[in-house]
Amino acid sequence: MTRPGERFTPLQRVLHWMMAAMVLAMLFIGIGMVSTLQPRFLVLIAIHKPLGIAILTLALLRLGVRFYRGAPPLPADLPWWQTAGAKASHVLLYTLLIVMPLVGWSMLSAGGYPIMLYGPIYLPQIMPHSDALYAVLRGAHTALAYLFFATILLHIAAALFHALVRHDRVFPSMASWRT
Repeated sequence: MTRPGERFTPLQRVLHWMMAAMVLAMLFIGIGMVSTLQPRFLVLIAIHKPLGIAILTLALLRLGVRFYRGAPPLPADLPWWQTAGAKASHVLLYTLLIVMPLVGWSMLSAGGYPIMLYGPIYLPQIMPHSDALYAVLRGAHTALAYLFFATILLHIAAALFHALVRHDRVFPSMASWRT
């Protein structure tokens, strides 16, 4: 790992904001999918599958960059519980960015649904066909989505706390613009 500076690298910032937009879009698409009937459902699911795989791919890339480049240190005067919470929430965010798409992919595999990315490009099945397994994975995907949403809200609240209350270097370290 290289020594981190005061800011995340440009690549880390681009990945963060691009993935933030993708994840927010995915959350709204997911909400739309569960509250919509045909034919809009088919359009949403056609976007949901490849977007989930794109998020998985970028999350793995982002995690590799994070291990290699590190992260700027948190302020030394940050209370221990906030430091622990920040670290735990980042672990949870990375975990969910990877686990959510894998559970979705597993769920569709167990349900016997094809996972078309684009045109003739399909993902392989990673679970055996099983209606019982499909039901369990569908429930898990839904529960993880709620946890992900709550974690994102907490992440945004923490970012705003650092930007508007503490006025420390935490928010500017990820902001792609001057603060």
